[in-house]
Amino acid sequence: MAREKKWILKEPADSSKVDRLAAELGIDRVLADLLVKRGVETFEQARSFFRPSLDDLHDPFLMKDMDTAVERVRKAITTEEKILVYGDYDVDGTTAVALVYSFIKRYNKNADFYIPDRYDEGYGVSYKGIDWAADNGFTLIITLDCGIKSVDKVAYAKGKGIDMIICDHHLPDETLPQAVAVLDPKREDDTYPFDDLSGCGVGFKLVQAYSDRYGIPFETLVPLLDLLVVSISSDLVTMVGENRILAHYGLKQLNESPRCGLLAMINLSNLEPGHVTIDDIVFKIGPRINAAGRMESGRLAVELLTATDESQAFKTGDRINDNNNERKSIDREVTQEALEMVQNGTCLSFNNATIVYNPQWNKGVVGIVASRLVEAFYKPTIVLTKSNGFVTGSARSIQGFDLYSAIESCADLLENFGGHVYAAGLTLREENLQEFIDRIEKFIDGKISQEMLVPIIEMDARLDFSQVTPKFFRILKQFQPFGPGNSTPVFFTENVYDDGNGRKVGAGGVHLKLDMIQESQPYHRIPAIGFNMAEYFDYIKEGNPLDICYSIVENYYRGNSTLQLRIKDMRERDEFI
Repeated sequence: MAREKKWILKEPADSSKVDRLAAELGIDRVLADLLVKRGVETFEQARSFFRPSLDDLHDPFLMKDMDTAVERVRKAITTEEKILVYGDYDVDGTTAVALVYSFIKRYNKNADFYIPDRYDEGYGVSYKGIDWAADNGFTLIITLDCGIKSVDKVAYAKGKGIDMIICDHHLPDETLPQAVAVLDPKREDDTYPFDDLSGCGVGFKLVQAYSDRYGIPFETLVPLLDLLVVSISSDLVTMVGENRILAHYGLKQLNESPRCGLLAMINLSNLEPGHVTIDDIVFKIGPRINAAGRMESGRLAVELLTATDESQAFKTGDRINDNNNERKSIDREVTQEALEMVQNGTCLSFNNATIVYNPQWNKGVVGIVASRLVEAFYKPTIVLTKSNGFVTGSARSIQGFDLYSAIESCADLLENFGGHVYAAGLTLREENLQEFIDRIEKFIDGKISQEMLVPIIEMDARLDFSQVTPKFFRILKQFQPFGPGNSTPVFFTENVYDDGNGRKVGAGGVHLKLDMIQESQPYHRIPAIGFNMAEYFDYIKEGNPLDICYSIVENYYRGNSTLQLRIKDMRERDEFI
């Protein structure tokens, strides 16, 4: 059977507030409860929530150093300086570079972009990149999604006569780089009202500020928003505040008038143009863009995202799609090897954390493999390989444990590290590896309870199938775009069973396609899909009842739209008896 998960039904919101909002809006109490839990308690707040407005975006000049950054960009544009737009090789970095480069290129033909090589240069600003800029006459570098910790590199660039503007969204160290401007809403001395922008989002605020100051209509920035929604979705920043507004309009742009490169990705992902969702970006479009930097070069992704010729975009898209297929093949192979290491005891650690190392593994897939191992064993996980003579890898955590802090506590052993609470990257010398493992284990010891080692599914509400009406779903859809902070609602329904036509689907028959009926309402059938749940097939086929938790999604297939339950977990009814 699948790994046991703990189901937690969230406490309902204040009953009087829910009743009042349900009456005011004329909606089901379950929907009103979801709104109140999101801080939406009045008709006006509901209107603002359901109808996000670009007028509610914050003034970009509220961000520390924005004024200085805009004036430096202005000087570079008016004097036709050579400007280099520099970004990381992941989705956030490449979309950010594509956005800022596309904007600057309109006003200065001397602009170019640079994406560091994952294998040769690693993450962030590199000396090699600065040398390339100096050798080619660039006097201004704008970094995106990186640079906040590049104190030495900014000084090195200055010594070569290059100014730098840093646009980043990662946590800074105590000392900031001495750049011309450092745009990062996570700066301690920054009072910008929203601090969870993506790297691409910070880049967008720069071009928004420039446009505000120099009379460029905001409408000309709207076509850039399809890049922004890809970044926001893929980088898993919170889907609230400014991000929710930008993602809402970005999704509209992506569906109504996507740029050539993203249209190529939509088609190559076998998605329905005009009906692309945040999930489609996270699971289909984002991984393909990421694959360019993992398998070949992140520069390819920027070429795709800035392409203006459709045939060229599809040609580049094909190449990136091939990269993605190769990535998936390597990912499966490395995952299998890593699982076997844990199972046969040849991993470096499986006490408080799962730590595996193979110097032959492809550096481009270690993050994905770490996520797979978390799914399998549900422990903080570090997957390591070797690149350019150093041990390097990715870390992924479990709910409630700050793995970044654990890695940061070993900073003296590391050549480089960066990331977030639940995901990080690191590089170290092989002679420091054993001490690193010992110290990580010691740091974690006692900080993770047995309860934390059981994956949790939080359910928003108990629901009867009779409540799932077209009106209910129409309003639920308006809660989108979903993401962290505005997550897809998860519902819980008891005593359901399949109508007898359930079948296994997918390669190897690992998924379940069902038509669910609730015991109390035998005429109300709802289609459902259970990914990787084929182990329940025999039990279901015998007509046995289940309790299920699920989200409600819209399924598009060959032009037809149907409502579908996406099952997150299921339990046999006798487990409760």
